[in-house]
Amino acid sequence: MNSAERSSVFSIAGIYGLRMLGLFLILPVFALYAEGLEGVTPTTIGLALGIYGFTMAMLQIPFGWLSDRIGRKPVIAGGLLIFAIGSVVAAMADSIWMVIVGRALQGSGAIAAAMMALLADLTREEVRTKAMAVVGMTIGMSFTVALIAGPMLSVWVGVDGIFWFTALFALLSIAVLYLLVPDPDHLSMHRDVEAVPGEFGRILKDGQLLRLDFGIMILHGIIMSLFIGLPFVLRDHLDIAAVDHPWVYLPVLLVAIVFMVPLIIVAEKKEKMKQVFLFSISLIALSCVLLGLWHDSMVSVMAALLLFFIAYNVLEATLPSLISRMAPIDAKGTAMGVYSTSQFFGAFIGGAVGGWCYGQFDVQGIFYGAGGLALLWLLVASGMKMPVMRSSVMAHVESDVDALALEVSILKLAGVFEAKVVPEENAAFLRVDKKLFDAKALDALLNPESVGQPSEIEVV
Repeated sequence: MNSAERSSVFSIAGIYGLRMLGLFLILPVFALYAEGLEGVTPTTIGLALGIYGFTMAMLQIPFGWLSDRIGRKPVIAGGLLIFAIGSVVAAMADSIWMVIVGRALQGSGAIAAAMMALLADLTREEVRTKAMAVVGMTIGMSFTVALIAGPMLSVWVGVDGIFWFTALFALLSIAVLYLLVPDPDHLSMHRDVEAVPGEFGRILKDGQLLRLDFGIMILHGIIMSLFIGLPFVLRDHLDIAAVDHPWVYLPVLLVAIVFMVPLIIVAEKKEKMKQVFLFSISLIALSCVLLGLWHDSMVSVMAALLLFFIAYNVLEATLPSLISRMAPIDAKGTAMGVYSTSQFFGAFIGGAVGGWCYGQFDVQGIFYGAGGLALLWLLVASGMKMPVMRSSVMAHVESDVDALALEVSILKLAGVFEAKVVPEENAAFLRVDKKLFDAKALDALLNPESVGQPSEIEVV
């Protein structure tokens, strides 16, 4: 990436990170805080945690399309303002239902698709995957920071104070958007990151992609439901004060990252993706059962959380990778749009159903229910056909090229197995064997004057 692209990418990642941090900060503390709200029930606790997922699932793709018509920044700024308003409503709420309204408004600021489109506007095709990886890492860091910072902040400023902080984060993000993120030269459709209306039929008929969509829905449903029960387990069953909850999560999260890395290497480098994938789902199920059986034991809870977060980290990394590999090369944005919608809807279902389970069967009802969902996911995933482990490549093409002729020429290059040229988007999409593919050969074909120059094409 050049300096302008780096500045744009890190600014956009910062906006994304602040917004997601605002959503995640209450996750480890809200269930305890909600006990003091008027009209609270176990079901409404779960609904308050998960309702943002419903509104976000409903609006993120339409907001992305709206940004194609009126511009990225107005949609993103409007979404951040809605998010800030929702945070203020939740901060001032005395009843659980007003918190639910606030959280629903937070989710209504559904700017994910518009943010990805802006990122695509400001980066070249050759470096876009790296740019998206930066944003993905920021989201992952936001989740980890939130689990540690949330309980600390709740002691210092209260959960209502956390909501005020999230409103401030949103307003700061608007400032970053207009002061640090440049305006794109022009708006374009980017089918690698945006949903294309005409592609939904193709994506929704693909059984393999639907298995992955089901999986991310279950995974986020499980984690949302667990954080209804975990705060009560730590406080009431293990006698750990809320301010000390971070010292349970921190070592577990750090060790889980260490164990995650070799599993990812085995899956990617050793081409054992399905085995690692199914093993990770099994760990999710096992960890939930352990929490259900022995949530009065500190050792058992720590062991279960370690197993859970090892598997969670692996699955969060491998699921998007599998979507990218299985989706048609010219419809990855649509596939990821459906995937993200499933993810957010899962958070909503997990919160609502998890709260109901807590009310009917106490914390063990949450954990056994989550374990049952993981076993159902394992059954669905066991029939999945893993794709050949090929890599994706994007490259810039001129708008006046002969698409069919260029596709034929690209397919003649060593290591290229699929090629789709979309001149109106100035993009060529390829699937290649990383071991055989020569990026310089593609550069020479597309830009003869670049012969002898270092290639910027990324193979991922």
